[in-house]
Amino acid sequence: MNDIKQCVMENKLNVDGNPAGGSVMGVGISINWQDGPLGRGDDRKVPNGAFVETVISAVIQRIEHYQTKFPCRENAIALTHLETANLWLNKRTQDREERGVEGTHQK
Repeated sequence: MNDIKQCVMENKLNVDGNPAGGSVMGVGISINWQDGPLGRGDDRKVPNGAFVETVISAVIQRIEHYQTKFPCRENAIALTHLETANLWLNKRTQDREERGVEGTHQK
């Protein structure tokens, strides 16, 4: 059962309208999202919240755990889609790194 409608979700924006953290709270879940860019080089900051990629990776790990005891086609398909999501999110990060804009709000 998906209880996401029972969760309290907040997506914040900074004064420039850029993503600036937020949270998801509900039964069995508490996520505080990364608030602001991490910066680059010597100005690089320590993360202060979760990244979408980390949350997806946690879900992948959990479904893989289910697959060891209760393998099924539906879990396998879900894993494929979650892994694909992480692949594309990591590609975006790699592309941003190559352009020198990763860790900033620059496009």
